[in-house]
Amino acid sequence: MKAAYYESFKGPISITQLADPVHAANEVIIRVKATGLCRSDWHGWQGHDSDIHLPHVPGHELAGIIVATGSKIKNWKKDDRVTVPFCIGCGTCVQCTHGQQQICDNYYQPGFTGWGSFAEYVRIPFADDNLVRLPDNMDFVTAAVLGCRFITAWRGVTTQGALQAGDFIAIHGCGGVGLSAIMIAAAVGAVPIAIDIDYGKLEFAKTIGAAFTINARQVLQVPEAVMELTKGGAHVSVDALGSWETCKNSIRSLRKQGKHIQLGLMAGADSNPPLPMSEVIAKELQLIGSHGMQAHQYPKMMDWISSGKMHPEKLLGRIITLEESCQALIDLNSFRNTGVTVIRID
Repeated sequence: MKAAYYESFKGPISITQLADPVHAANEVIIRVKATGLCRSDWHGWQGHDSDIHLPHVPGHELAGIIVATGSKIKNWKKDDRVTVPFCIGCGTCVQCTHGQQQICDNYYQPGFTGWGSFAEYVRIPFADDNLVRLPDNMDFVTAAVLGCRFITAWRGVTTQGALQAGDFIAIHGCGGVGLSAIMIAAAVGAVPIAIDIDYGKLEFAKTIGAAFTINARQVLQVPEAVMELTKGGAHVSVDALGSWETCKNSIRSLRKQGKHIQLGLMAGADSNPPLPMSEVIAKELQLIGSHGMQAHQYPKMMDWISSGKMHPEKLLGRIITLEESCQALIDLNSFRNTGVTVIRID
């Protein structure tokens, strides 16, 4: 198969011919039709993720068609159109038996613990309980947009944040996960406040539901600006980027007993940031992590999309080829593009 491949962290990425994956009894092989390009892939290439063992094929936001199934697969068959959560549960650990596959003790992540979807084919273990069937009216590119960013935002906002209609929610960072959170919050009936340093991204955020925008390049005190807009602070605030500054600003943007949701990956120099814990105590704030979503939580989200309540296809920034993905991954931390970049593999 053809795949994007690297042999060293921060090293060259090239399109290489590799052996097609072989499945075990509880696994399937998916012919990848589309896969998202995510900042997590960049972190992996940088060497920030200890799960990656070289050499490596990145990619974890995939959609495609099943081309082969193992002997123990009961729920899926050849030619089924599917996507998959980026964190795959084993089905037998304590977390999985309590329905929390996204924090499985023996998790598998394509593009991290194993080779990923920047390739013509990808192997998916524990497939019976982790695949998600695509609605008939959803194309592969839109399914790839859901990837990790939309599903992470969905669970982070609706489950972890328990966002309600009328709540103020501040979203710090308007990349893929931040824009997803804005769209989801607007669909819930909340009041999204989009915060970024890029004028173009803020203007785009307005088109998908942002009620207010704050340009952090022009506003020196972001938390104070949120406090003024909301008359006391946001009910929920999301760090959708993953930096010391956005994490701190998110916490300090909350009203009393508000919820900070950490969606952006904290890695490298930002992995252990100092936090304003005095405010956490004085205001009884909640600091909540959110890591992807289980396959069994997809149906409501898919229903909202199929019914037209949400339009994740609007988050598509550009479509590129597998050949273009090598340089695009290297350039990913420049934040030049608005929306989600999807690799289409024909």
